[in-house]
Formats: sequence, structure tokens, C-alpha cells
Amino acid sequence: MHPDIQQKLREEMLGLPIEQPTMEDLNSLAYLDRVAREILRIHSVVAATVRVASHEDVVPLDTPFTDKYGKVHDGIHVKKGDAIVIPVKLVNTLESIWGPDAREFNPDRWLDLPKATQAIPGVWGNQLSFIGGPRSCIGFRFAIVEMKALLFSLIRSFEFELAVSPDQVIQRASIVTRPALRSEPEKGFQLPMRIRRAKGVRKSGGGY
Repeated sequence: MHPDIQQKLREEMLGLPIEQPTMEDLNSLAYLDRVAREILRIHSVVAATVRVASHEDVVPLDTPFTDKYGKVHDGIHVKKGDAIVIPVKLVNTLESIWGPDAREFNPDRWLDLPKATQAIPGVWGNQLSFIGGPRSCIGFRFAIVEMKALLFSLIRSFEFELAVSPDQVIQRASIVTRPALRSEPEKGFQLPMRIRRAKGVRKSGGGY
């Protein structure tokens, strides 16, 4: 959906004169890092998760609310054993945190993040994609490097574009969030794309 971003990323990758980069090589690519952060912010693998309170507590609120009885609350009372939903995708795309373009894909936002993002208690990237605290994702560093390695291999060699209208693509959650088509829900998860070899990229065997 963003060929200009895809091309900018490809040019950065082609500037690295190797085909099998190390973890350090991948982490040295600044634009790739911003793209990876923005992908995981907009398309968090898990839309929400649940935690169970281990003891009674009061969760303070930044903005008080008034209940249906007219009582104002500046915190939420939590009992031991209560299940608490953590809305990962919502926090990652909340306009009050990320600004009016919160739902737009913009890797350059990572050059100057809104101050509000500093309060997000995530273990990585000012976001909740890998949660935070002692129950955060133990493999998040591996997942990020794996993602960068796949992007490095694919984007350097191929150009990708949607083969359907963007409004046809919806997100469906099972254990993780995956794409499906609004017009063909019975076919399950899918993301039709047109793929062509990127211009000027060397083919195996030495040709172009």
C-alpha cells in the first residue's frame, strides 16, 4: 500500500553489500528498524491479552470517569482473581497517545515520538506489542531480528502490491491476528498480492 516506503527500504538494504547479513548488520539499518517498529505497532501480532490479578489493588486512572450513578472515580478497584484485558492494538493506535495520524502507517514517526508514548510500559519500542514487565514476551529480540531478516531477503529481491482493494482486507484474530478478505470470509486467512522481481536486482547465476 506504500510503494514509496517499500522503495526507500529497498534502497537502504541494497546499500548493504552483502546477501547474508548478521544481526549487527540488520540492526544497523535505521530505516528498516523504523519500518519494523511501525509494522508491529499498526499490526500487533496479538490484538489483546489477559492478565489475572494476584492480589487486591486499585489501578489509578489518568482521566477520572463518572459512573451511571453519578459517582466520580479516579481509580478502578481490582480484586484478587479478576481478569484484566490489556488492549494491545488499541493502546498502540490511540490518538491521545500517538496523535491524529495514529492509524496511519508512517515509519518516520519514530524519528520524533510524542511524549505520551514514554508512559507505555512495553518491553520494547514504546508499544505493547510484546507486553511489559516480568510476563513480557521472552523471545521478542529473536522475533524482531527474524522479522528484519525476512524483510531483508524479500524486499531486496521483490516488489509487492495488493491484488485487491485495501478496503477488502480485514483482520481476523485466532491465536494471532491474520488477514482475510471481506468478500471471501469462507476461504479463511489470505492476502492476495502481485509480486514481481525488483528492478536492477541480481538473479541467481549472475544475470539481472
